[in-house]
Amino acid sequence: MRNEGLPHLTLVPTPIGNLKDITLRAIEVLKDADVVLAEDTRTTGQLLKHLELKKPLQSYHMHNEHRAVEKLLDRMQKGERFALVSDAGTPAISDPGFLLVREVIEAGLEVQCLPGATAFVPALVASGLPSDRFTFEGFLPHKKGRKTRIEQLAEETRTMVFYESMHRLIKTLGQLAEVFGEDRKASVSREISKLHEETVRGTLTEIAEYYQTNPLKGELVLVVAGKDTHTNG
Repeated sequence: MRNEGLPHLTLVPTPIGNLKDITLRAIEVLKDADVVLAEDTRTTGQLLKHLELKKPLQSYHMHNEHRAVEKLLDRMQKGERFALVSDAGTPAISDPGFLLVREVIEAGLEVQCLPGATAFVPALVASGLPSDRFTFEGFLPHKKGRKTRIEQLAEETRTMVFYESMHRLIKTLGQLAEVFGEDRKASVSREISKLHEETVRGTLTEIAEYYQTNPLKGELVLVVAGKDTHTNG
């Protein structure tokens, strides 16, 4: 059997911006895997080219993951070893991966996740808001259930971390301010580890006003103080 020292499935974090953030261990796993499962094979292909690695790539994303799992399990049981990557960051954090991990574990096969790049940890730390206790909320529902979810979070005392699109950020800040209070402290980090990295701190209203007149581009993380960390809510 090939690659006997590797788990059947290894989740490999990839850089969220700066390609130097790839770890030596991640490169080693990608090199030794039989197949690399990629959210977008074009994006991962560019990363592998940068790393001077030539590996078989297979598409694995939110639109095909349910029908792909059974065949992947069969191949793992026959001895193939897979590395799973997303376009950026750690797989299964607001990206495909959870379903495959669960099924591989239930099949009695070995899963490993390498430590590495993820966007919400540096954004949380750089926010200056309490990081000893926090809740990662990922993306809020786009439509159905959005208002209800925000109202449920109004009583949350831990720091809250959200992923958000640049197209919805100002709207989201306004919705949060309406429920949490305009003076609730927050921060927005964007382009983490890239050339134009920026963290803007202030109240929900102040940040919204800032982005009314300043360019908003790239991936971003919104960090919002919990209810008990500010006297006005």
